[in-house]
Amino acid sequence: MEAENQTKVSQFLLLGFSEDPELQPLFFGLFLSMYLVTVLGNLFIILAIISDSHLHTPMYFFLSNLSFVDICFVTTTVPKMLVNIQTQSKDISYMGCLTQMYFFMIFIVLDNFLLTIMAYDRFVAICHPLHYTVIMNPRLCVLLVLMSWVIIFWVALINTLLITRLNFCIGTEIPHFFCELAQIIKVACSDTLIDNIFLYVLTALLVVFPFSGILFSYSQIVSSLMRMSSAGAKYKAFSTCGSHVSVVSLFYGTGIGVYLSSAVTHSSQESSIASVIYTVVTPMLNPFIYSLRNKDVKGALGKLLSRAISCSS
Repeated sequence: MEAENQTKVSQFLLLGFSEDPELQPLFFGLFLSMYLVTVLGNLFIILAIISDSHLHTPMYFFLSNLSFVDICFVTTTVPKMLVNIQTQSKDISYMGCLTQMYFFMIFIVLDNFLLTIMAYDRFVAICHPLHYTVIMNPRLCVLLVLMSWVIIFWVALINTLLITRLNFCIGTEIPHFFCELAQIIKVACSDTLIDNIFLYVLTALLVVFPFSGILFSYSQIVSSLMRMSSAGAKYKAFSTCGSHVSVVSLFYGTGIGVYLSSAVTHSSQESSIASVIYTVVTPMLNPFIYSLRNKDVKGALGKLLSRAISCSS
């Protein structure tokens, strides 16, 4: 009987946030609004950068890629959750769950890589301004982004193939609103030693190392700023990093907060709510941070909106 229950199941159950039917319309309206704001906000950033030739620089090239990844990031998880809320269903197919997990890994790590590349871009711009155009040439910029895609594509594929080795009991429940790698490993009915080891190695290589690169870049930037004699020059140089520092703080701060909350509390509902911050709220706030703190982006958005209004009229 036990052997029959530990099979390659055809579906999982996503428990989500709450089973209270009165809260479902509230959750649906809230997450639909956040999803639309995220998609439209990041789409406006991409269009503004494409339409304004003054923004055709490495920094904004990486920003447009970050906005594209953020759109894909929320699209991986939120639409399925909205469908489940609307249909009052918790089901997700086995292949659908693995697919969601695969693309979630790709886009969250790409976010991480792009933030690291953007920190390196700011390091070169401030610490080596005379060689900036030579170092950060278009070929290198495209190569850095392309390498990030290739690396995480294969890493996520290997991880997904490892998950297919696991057996799951019939009626397996995932205490989350989407298929997250760590949660899937926890609910497996077979030995997960290899998967856990690979997960820890991935965390070290794909999260800790890039974050260390960001810290190193900003330590060099601060050191370079300290050597500047003019306060105005210091402010002007660091003002180009303000938006990036805010996004990095939000991304890693919420991620660490989710990890600590899941370690402290044993409530799956509280962990799921905490995960919303870095999976939905952070991608939604990124366009506002870059548009409100950056005069060039604000100017490009203003031109784009005025052009759209004139065309419609």
